[in-house]
Amino acid sequence: MSELHLMNQRYFKYIIYLLAIYVLGWGFTEYRDVFLGLITGTVCSLFNLWTMIRGQKRFSNAVEYGGKTGSLGMLSRMAAAGLGVLISLRYPEEVSLVATAIGIVTIHIVIMIDFLIQTLRNKLEER
Repeated sequence: MSELHLMNQRYFKYIIYLLAIYVLGWGFTEYRDVFLGLITGTVCSLFNLWTMIRGQKRFSNAVEYGGKTGSLGMLSRMAAAGLGVLISLRYPEEVSLVATAIGIVTIHIVIMIDFLIQTLRNKLEER
């Protein structure tokens, strides 16, 4: 498996774990609006990750086989983030807008944390 494929699998796994924690928080705490906002934003973030992976695959296939490279899907990722925000604006009592915004950037936080972990792991293996 390629390194990019392994990274994407790790990201999916981490996001699914976070979603499970958010669902437990939504079900068992009194901060239902915050956790529902986190769930909404993180689902948008997961969709954005999926569209980015799909765009990467199409781009690499186009480069490898000499085809045309299409869009990487920026408009659909922006629309997904906008949809998450619209949901939180439509139902402000049930879904926290701030938590939705935090959930939308969750994948970027996961990528940075994974990068740090992998860098530290590689430095420890070199010793």
